[in-house]
Amino acid sequence: MDLKLLYGKNADTTKAQARIESIKQTFKENEGVEPDYVFSSSGRAEILGNHTDHNHGLVLVASISCDVIAAVKKTSDNIVKICSQGYPPVVVDISNLSVIPEEKGTSNALARGVANAIIERGFKIKGFTAYTTSNIFKGAGVSSSAAFEVLVSEIFNVLYLNGKLSPVDRAVISQYAENVYFGKPCGLLDQSGISIGSLVKLDFNVPTKPVIKQLEAPDGYTLVITNTGGDHATLTEHYAAIRTEMEQIAEFFGKKVLRDVPREDFNKLMPTLKRKFSGRAILRALHFYNENDRVELAEKALETKNTKLFLEQVNLSGLSSLVLLQNCMVPGDTIQPVVLGIELSRAFIKDGAVRVHGGGFAGSILAFVSNGEVSAYETYMKELFGSENVFTANVRSVGTTLIK
Repeated sequence: MDLKLLYGKNADTTKAQARIESIKQTFKENEGVEPDYVFSSSGRAEILGNHTDHNHGLVLVASISCDVIAAVKKTSDNIVKICSQGYPPVVVDISNLSVIPEEKGTSNALARGVANAIIERGFKIKGFTAYTTSNIFKGAGVSSSAAFEVLVSEIFNVLYLNGKLSPVDRAVISQYAENVYFGKPCGLLDQSGISIGSLVKLDFNVPTKPVIKQLEAPDGYTLVITNTGGDHATLTEHYAAIRTEMEQIAEFFGKKVLRDVPREDFNKLMPTLKRKFSGRAILRALHFYNENDRVELAEKALETKNTKLFLEQVNLSGLSSLVLLQNCMVPGDTIQPVVLGIELSRAFIKDGAVRVHGGGFAGSILAFVSNGEVSAYETYMKELFGSENVFTANVRSVGTTLIK
């Protein structure tokens, strides 16, 4: 495979090839044999569609040029062994596919859950040994757990299923593992973006069967992701409140999610909604409708090569997350690193766009920056937030895949 499909047309493929050869050598040194296969599974960037997937909305998501690489050999037993640099080995006997409470929140749970989901579809699988290395950014919200899940799905797919799983199949299987075995009630955005590859529009009207449309990222721009700081561990209630408030309004109309409530009905009953619900809940519902419209506009902009219009939608998404969705700061927080990072970026970037990245409240921001400005912007953000917290990436052309 042409490594530029994974890392971008201007990528240093010599460096990428060296990573591949290094993990193959690690496998051989530890196992005494050569690996049979090498796989790659990427991180992802949410471009548009902030907190819309759980209410069956529209999103733009991209797989990006950081990844976990795995050197793999098929085995004849039922043991899955995955040795990741810097972490204890994952060893799972897939003859036992029960949910193990003690495994919740671990990579063992993810591997076991993926295996179970595949077997429940009627396939027969056995084990494998893998050694992995990752340069997926830490703390930047680019979904390393989803990269791991989809990687395991594709390894089984190639080794035992003759490639019968589609990218959406792999995403659904991986989401199941994270929901049921790992214990995290995530949507399908992360797994879909990583499994499918490139920049895609996803329509989650039927969540397990998203309508997928591949798009082409604008030329001449680089993604810069900055981890502005903050701990996500204490923020679950804030994330949950966004979904809860949107669904409370949907329930008022006799529906489960806002996607099933026509905007005309929502607007028509606004006086009643104002009397019944908090202003924040109404604003978050407005964000949902507006964000779906922005995804549609951004899609058309990319198709017509109207980069200015596309960047406008990204900027407007960021503003909506701040004002309507209200997920750019924790209530009562005076540090406000996400808001600070966004506003300083707005002042600095002359040609580009910036918005909160992912769940929000703490963590990372995403900027599209013209290639002529990238170096200066990257230096500026490193001065503000630390060199270890600023990462550049390109949209990659393919999803989780067999390299060789």
